[in-house]
Amino acid sequence: MTAELARGQNHPLSATRLEIRVAGGHPLLACALGTDERGTAVGDSPARPGAPGLPGVQVPRQAAAVLRCAFDLDALPDTVHRVALVLALPEGPGAPGRFGATAGPHLALAGPGGTALAAFTVTGLDTETALIAVELYRRRGAWKVRAVGQGYAGGLARLLADEGHPRAREAAAEIQRAAAPTAPRAAPARLGTGSSAGAAAPGPAGGPAGPVTARGPRVGHPRTPWRKRGRGRSGFIDMDHTRGPMRPRTS
Repeated sequence: MTAELARGQNHPLSATRLEIRVAGGHPLLACALGTDERGTAVGDSPARPGAPGLPGVQVPRQAAAVLRCAFDLDALPDTVHRVALVLALPEGPGAPGRFGATAGPHLALAGPGGTALAAFTVTGLDTETALIAVELYRRRGAWKVRAVGQGYAGGLARLLADEGHPRAREAAAEIQRAAAPTAPRAAPARLGTGSSAGAAAPGPAGGPAGPVTARGPRVGHPRTPWRKRGRGRSGFIDMDHTRGPMRPRTS
C-alpha cells in the first residue's frame, strides 16, 4: 500500500530508482539541492531546468502543472547525504503570486515499474512562493523520504540562501528564466500577389488591411475590334485585326 505521509513524517524507501510525480493547481518549476552530512551544497547544486548539476537527478526543463522528477540514488556522489526537492511558482503575468491562491501540490513517489511507494500533499500554505516539498536522505546506509512542506514567503532566492547557496539570488533568477515557457515563433510575413485571392492589402491610413480579390475578366460592354480605315481603288477598305484578312467594303 502507498504510505500517505503527513508533514514531518518519514518512510523507508524500498528502491533507489524513483520517480516523483508532482501535480499542482498551477504550473510549478522544480529543482533539487544536494548536500553533505554538514548541510553544505555538493557539486553544481541545485539540479535545475536545463542544467542537471547533480548526477542521478533529472528535473523537467519547464514549468508545468504536472512534473515528473527522476532520481537514481545509487548514481549520486558518496558525499551526498540529502537531496531536497524544491518547488516554486514561476514569476510573470498570470502567476498566482502565492501558494495560498492555488491548490496545494500533491507528490507521489514510485519505484521501478510504477510501484507506489509514498505520497504527500502539501497543505497550510499562504504567502509562500517556494517550498521544500520532500527530502531524500541516507540513514545507516539506507535511503528514506521525509515529508517537509516548508514554505518560504521570500521566494526561491530566500530558500536557496537558507540552504547555504553562495549565489542564491543569481541562481534563483537563472532557474526562473530557464523554466519560463518558450514563446511561439511568429510565422514570417508572406507577400500577396494580384492573382492570389484573400491576400492582405494595405488599407486606408489608420484602418485595417482589406482582402485582395483575384482579377477576372471584365464584365460589361464587349471590346470593340480595332479597325483602320483606308481608301482603295474600289472604295474603303477595313483592316480588322480581330476578324481576319482585309476585305473590300462596297459603298
